[in-house]
Amino acid sequence: MPFTKIKKRLETEFLAPSLQGRVTYFATSYSKYPDHEGRAAIRVDGVEVFKSDYFELMMLHSQKYHEQEESGAGLHRSWMQAFDEAEKAGGFDHQVFYRAFDMFSSQPIEESLKSEYPLVRIFAIFDRRTGKRRLSAMAEEMENAPPFIQIFYKLRCEAEGLS
Repeated sequence: MPFTKIKKRLETEFLAPSLQGRVTYFATSYSKYPDHEGRAAIRVDGVEVFKSDYFELMMLHSQKYHEQEESGAGLHRSWMQAFDEAEKAGGFDHQVFYRAFDMFSSQPIEESLKSEYPLVRIFAIFDRRTGKRRLSAMAEEMENAPPFIQIFYKLRCEAEGLS
């Protein structure tokens, strides 16, 4: 699915009414880069709050790969686990953004809210199906969430008038 359709679905079909007009999504690939690497971001009030690109993802992947390699895992296994760990740590590019959307849009909202992938959880926190009661019930769980997820949780709570 092209990014324009994903963006439209995220910003109209899924986005909570209290956030419409404030939250936008961005993803692009650069045709002059090898393999058309790119970047993606979530913007709040026009400011990129959560962003990453291919090169940031690769730096995080490299760090995770060396950690895996030192643990004695095999080369291929270390390589694949490092990509997974880099995504879970918040690294992403436009391709990861697309995969996160596919995951989010094809599973129940409850699964997305508990996903170990940050982008999937952020999409779910912003989703109109996540109501005030569910947001309130998540407060304790969000204390242990990564800081970049807490930012989006607090934003949604403020937009809904929750303390």
